[in-house]
Amino acid sequence: MDKVRAAVIGYGNMGSAHAEHIFRGDVEGMELAAVCDTDGRKCEAARQSFGGIKTEMDYRKILADGEIDAVIIAVPHPLHPVIAEEALKAGKHVLTEKPEGIDTASAERLNRTAEQSGRVFGIMFNQRTNELFAKMRELMQQGALGEMKRTVWIISNWYRTQAYYDSGAWRATWNGEGGGVLMNQCPHNLDLWQWICGMPCRLRAVCRIGHYHTIDVEDDAVLYTEYENGASGVFITSTGEYPGTNRLEISGTKGKAVIENGTLTLSLIDGDERVLVRKSKEGFPSWPVRTEIIRQQKPDSAHIGILKNFTDAILKGTPLLAPGTDGIYELMLANAAYLSSGEDRWVNLPLSGDEYLSFLHSLQEKERIDGNGRDAGNGKDSGAGKAAEKDGGARDRSVHAGEYSERWSVRWN
Repeated sequence: MDKVRAAVIGYGNMGSAHAEHIFRGDVEGMELAAVCDTDGRKCEAARQSFGGIKTEMDYRKILADGEIDAVIIAVPHPLHPVIAEEALKAGKHVLTEKPEGIDTASAERLNRTAEQSGRVFGIMFNQRTNELFAKMRELMQQGALGEMKRTVWIISNWYRTQAYYDSGAWRATWNGEGGGVLMNQCPHNLDLWQWICGMPCRLRAVCRIGHYHTIDVEDDAVLYTEYENGASGVFITSTGEYPGTNRLEISGTKGKAVIENGTLTLSLIDGDERVLVRKSKEGFPSWPVRTEIIRQQKPDSAHIGILKNFTDAILKGTPLLAPGTDGIYELMLANAAYLSSGEDRWVNLPLSGDEYLSFLHSLQEKERIDGNGRDAGNGKDSGAGKAAEKDGGARDRSVHAGEYSERWSVRWN
């Protein structure tokens, strides 16, 4: 195989952007073979944009097509694991949008299928391509900061208006998105947090429902985490603060590292504080601190970088930067936060998928019974029937976006 023939499933803002860039040759080694969407207008727009390309309204026809090697899934969250699992079983390579699903039980099933499939399974964690986050991960893996003491991420530059939430019936619902800011805006941040710092062993969270907007899911959340080595972490996020902040700080026994405003500041001492604290005769020491400033030198390769890495994994066996099976970790953090907040208790990790699923089903059922005034519908309607509204596609938007938005990349303020 010298070319990966890819189909995009879901032709909303995100899917149309993927299709456009593949079609115009931005992803070396990949060609656009087909587009699928349940909305006929979307299919017609794709045919007009891409020279009469093959389109389908039923993704199962895409999966049965022997001329298609891989699928890129860009539909509402609950359908990610459903379509991905079927695609893998059909022998297709799969790249899914984040999150991997809305509950870890479905992610666990998908991961098992992926491991048995012999196919490449990736996830669109495009912010892993950012050089500052990659450098922070490298520093942690090399032990440059010593043993981690504390990590704090304030990520509140996700401001959204009520119009945003009203733009799609699946938005900000337990049946549609499966949650709020943690499930929609923060999968990248939660993924990077665990990618850099590792997974905690337990957490406690407060997720405030409709604190700044008229929605039935959280738009403000604080997670407190603890790690096996005794370190702690805090993750603060909101869609109701303007201007917002994007600041990640990690403190270790040899110093600290901070990423903010497109700069990584590394501050190190000579030696390990845990040793010095016992040896020092000073009550108020003033040890020298070596500071290094690392600025981002180039734009992120972002979505195209992940698409190219996925293509190279198929054609050349290149390791994935964002394996699809990694998607379960950020999802587990979000699920555990909902469970902790809803039941007002600590939640141990790893989280039982079945335990959370029972909790989620109770929220979804209550939402269906009570109604949220925004026609969330049932799981099926807010899934395949609204694929065109994925990732910000308001109902009055053009049926074809075709470009990557700045809001999908790393933003510092």
